[in-house]
Amino acid sequence: MNTRTRSTNRLVGIGIGLLTISCAPGDVPAGDNARYLAEHYNKHEYRIPMRDGAELFTAVYVPNDTSQSYPFLMKRTPYSVGPYGEDQFPSELGPAGSNRFADEGYIFVYQDVRGRFMSEGAFRNMTPHSVGYDGVEDTDESTDTYDTVEWLLENVQPNNGRAGLWGISYPGFYAAASIVNSHPAIKASSPQAAIGDWFVGDDFHHKGAFYLHDAFQFFPVFRSHRPELTDSWRPGFDFNSDNAYEFFKDLGPLRNANERYFHNEVAFWDSLMTHGSYDEFWRSRNIIPHMDSVSAAVMVVAGWFDAEDPYGPIEIYESIERQNPGIDNILVAGPWYHGGWVRAVGDRLGNVSFEVETGEYYRENVDIAFFNHYLKDKGELDLPEALVFASGSNEWHRFDSWPPPGLTTTSLYFNADGSLTFEPPSDAAGMDSYVSDPANPVPYTQEVRIDRSREYMVEDQRFVVERPDVLAYQSDVLTEDMTFAGPVTADLFVTTTGTDADFVVKLIDVYPDDAPPIDEPYLDIPMGGYQMMVRGEVLRAKFRNGYERPEALVPGEVTRITFETPDIFHTFRAGHRIMVQVQSSWFPLVDMNPQVFTDIYSATEADFHQATHRIHRAPGSASRVVVGQLVER
Repeated sequence: MNTRTRSTNRLVGIGIGLLTISCAPGDVPAGDNARYLAEHYNKHEYRIPMRDGAELFTAVYVPNDTSQSYPFLMKRTPYSVGPYGEDQFPSELGPAGSNRFADEGYIFVYQDVRGRFMSEGAFRNMTPHSVGYDGVEDTDESTDTYDTVEWLLENVQPNNGRAGLWGISYPGFYAAASIVNSHPAIKASSPQAAIGDWFVGDDFHHKGAFYLHDAFQFFPVFRSHRPELTDSWRPGFDFNSDNAYEFFKDLGPLRNANERYFHNEVAFWDSLMTHGSYDEFWRSRNIIPHMDSVSAAVMVVAGWFDAEDPYGPIEIYESIERQNPGIDNILVAGPWYHGGWVRAVGDRLGNVSFEVETGEYYRENVDIAFFNHYLKDKGELDLPEALVFASGSNEWHRFDSWPPPGLTTTSLYFNADGSLTFEPPSDAAGMDSYVSDPANPVPYTQEVRIDRSREYMVEDQRFVVERPDVLAYQSDVLTEDMTFAGPVTADLFVTTTGTDADFVVKLIDVYPDDAPPIDEPYLDIPMGGYQMMVRGEVLRAKFRNGYERPEALVPGEVTRITFETPDIFHTFRAGHRIMVQVQSSWFPLVDMNPQVFTDIYSATEADFHQATHRIHRAPGSASRVVVGQLVER
């Protein structure tokens, strides 16, 4: 029996107060935006019952003008739906970037998910998706959204019988998970920068390597179980430092975090430390394979330079595409940091200019058009299957699929003297080596800061290119533009003196020596010869044959290591060069690998050792990077 569908009597029978308060402008917090919303909307706060009896706190904003009906536009979040109180209004309703959705007219719904802030129940990070739904106790984000929408349709008027979902990052995960076998009233959903898999490519791990800096920044949000309903945030972690590189070097092995700071009082950190491979804990939290039985129109939004969730959005889009033939499934991707499509002008990131105000374009032409079309029958939707922006050439493209059709496979081979060529090398004994020292790891940014940089995604890599533990391979000057699309595949042949290692591969656009300076540079760095990182990714080598069963490297044995990066869409212009860098630390973005096969989360100082790594480039073991090249016809 599928218990998603429930009788209306069960929902209404719980008994929820339907108190409505209309606020005068003087009752709202200071600020013109909040005052404006209070003048045009009524706010209601409900505790909506789920099928297992848990009640979820939900704030609903209804237009004062009741002469017409409106669709619901819902955001479900673990980050609080505050401000709390029916006389308290936020500065924005709907997707950020002014009150354009409020002006358009929607019923806005904000919900604290289970176990967070003012909602009952137990909170589960990245709620595992239920498959069978065998009883009322079997709940997940889809069932909670189903029950919420059914209740709203009956109890909040004037609605037009349709609902849409949206959210960025963690709320993007909820926007995705909520549309699996969803309520029929849900007609549109936009998962944006959505978390997909926390072990393979989002937030806390990339290819099994632990993203230390992100975890430390994020974990205070979920640092302990909530003892009771609350409308307050818990205090964040105090680094008592302004230098992340030095802070984490001083921290040493990961086990020291509990001994020095957390004292086993942070459940989320303990989960990270006790699930060091892709076990059921992580597998159950991967929403990507479950994106079937989707009937709503979907618009996935991704940022090419998203430092937090570069993996999930594309994988969710592709999973929906494979498993739900015939539905409207759109991908929008631009040169954005995490949420930059609604949080920034979008014409630059760090020192890199994109020339076009991509965020403004998105807000004026994309998201409001998507929701108006599917929830209001308003306007023709002039969006292709894939609306994607190519950095480098700095222009929008419209494709019927993603990756775009007609890609050709291009290999970039490592050669002697640091050259990068499109043909395999001929050096019969070619290899390059470097010593990776845990006491002196390669930094991921040249900035001295305590928070994780988002600009590092396009940062100039000249600050590490001369290090002896970084290999660099550079092409000749390009005589014509080359556009790469889709994932980048690192295909390495390695030997090592250790039994484990990390391998970081970076694809870099090297600007001409006469590249002009930019106004108000993020870092005071000349643009002539700038080495823009287009994509960087890491693989923890013990997971080279699968994330479930780590395997040691055999010292001195040539081992093939292949892994994909998240997708790119970038044009290397004529006059530029292509560079690939290879290294074995990226600190403190990624925790330091002790370079011996062990449980890194319980390793001691004595487990960390220097190791010599060799990258082979001889015929039959020619290391390379493989890209999909878009050839214009």
